[in-house]
Amino acid sequence: MRFLEYLSLNSHNITYKYLSVRSVLVLMIIISFTACHRKTVAERATYFPKQTESMTMIQKKENVWVFIMAGQSNMAGRGIVEHEDTIADKRILSINKDGQIIIAKEPLHFYEPERTGLDCGLSFSKTLIKKVPDSISILIIPTAVGGSSISQWLNDSLYRNVKLFSNFLAKVEIAKQTGIIKGILWHQGESDANEKNIPLYKQRLGLLFSKFRTAVGNNALPVFIGELGSFSENPENFNLINKAIHEYAAEDKNSFVISTKDLKHKGDRLHFDSKGQRIMGKRFAKEYLKNL
Repeated sequence: MRFLEYLSLNSHNITYKYLSVRSVLVLMIIISFTACHRKTVAERATYFPKQTESMTMIQKKENVWVFIMAGQSNMAGRGIVEHEDTIADKRILSINKDGQIIIAKEPLHFYEPERTGLDCGLSFSKTLIKKVPDSISILIIPTAVGGSSISQWLNDSLYRNVKLFSNFLAKVEIAKQTGIIKGILWHQGESDANEKNIPLYKQRLGLLFSKFRTAVGNNALPVFIGELGSFSENPENFNLINKAIHEYAAEDKNSFVISTKDLKHKGDRLHFDSKGQRIMGKRFAKEYLKNL
């Protein structure tokens, strides 16, 4: 049945002709979904920083401790940024998309602007800064990209417009020019939690961390590995990835595992909620302080 010859949708300034009832219904659903999506994005960005403050580095390199965040979405951050996450400290630094040093504010990651949210980087840095000398600043550098597998990192794949390992290398160069790289925070494995990739995960961790350490120029560089969450709809495979993580860390004296089994998801049974991200950041910092 055709009952419309002309339909004007002012919100999009588009004219649709000769639409069937079914087409109109589908169109209305799409418009409704788009409007909801825009609202969700706007709400998610409520406490995103409206401006950033660049820093002219005058500190000695040895007084700037650098940590690189790497992995996939739970390191890139999917939590809601809240007011408490916007309180900056001039001793806690990060970078913007142009590689400039800025005062750190969440969200730190910028590679996926419609997905990124609260990560664990500022929580990590705020916990650490309380325990180090006043002369020390923390530079936390984001390189994580949601959905990326460990083989894509190893193969320097282009994923979501980021060439993963090349991007890591570029950020290492910024880190070397600015300070001393003290460690890597790694959270990844959800994309590898399948029958094909689980048996290879432990070996691939070793290969990738070796590449990380070679790039940094420190074969003893500590790597801190977050467990996958315990809330998955596929708990068996997630548990197997965590088993591989623990087995690897048992053989690498410079790798340390951060427990996440008590943390909650944000409602999607995949990503840590805001509270979980903050707790995970504190645990990364405490593990660093305990061991190093």
